[in-house]
Amino acid sequence: MKRLPILLLVTAAALAQTPDPKSIPVIDGALGPCTADFTITGTDNKPIYLAKIKVHIAYGFMSARKLDLEVSTNVDGKARFTGLPDRVKRGLFFEASEGDRTGNVFDDPSKTCQAQFTVTLRKPLTPDTQ
Repeated sequence: MKRLPILLLVTAAALAQTPDPKSIPVIDGALGPCTADFTITGTDNKPIYLAKIKVHIAYGFMSARKLDLEVSTNVDGKARFTGLPDRVKRGLFFEASEGDRTGNVFDDPSKTCQAQFTVTLRKPLTPDTQ
């Protein structure tokens, strides 16, 4: 009889930790006021679930400080970066991938601090055999 309450408690804890697939995943770089919102789609314009979006940020004096951020998309293909710096020397290059499909986008946060991107993931082109 004592096993039932423990089983219910464990089951409730497991359900509480399950992330909502509809909520938009957010990662905070804590470096500034800028944001970047993403919608990741396939060539069929359908959203891609669990696509990874990465960015490498070099900032500070002589770009000596570095930060790598990564976030995955929700079921609607959406993800968000917050806390991005408003001044970086070389801009920000975001790379998105899922399986063998990739896509990328560049942003200069000094010009578009609240950026919104739609990235289409494509399979790499294979060279023609002759």
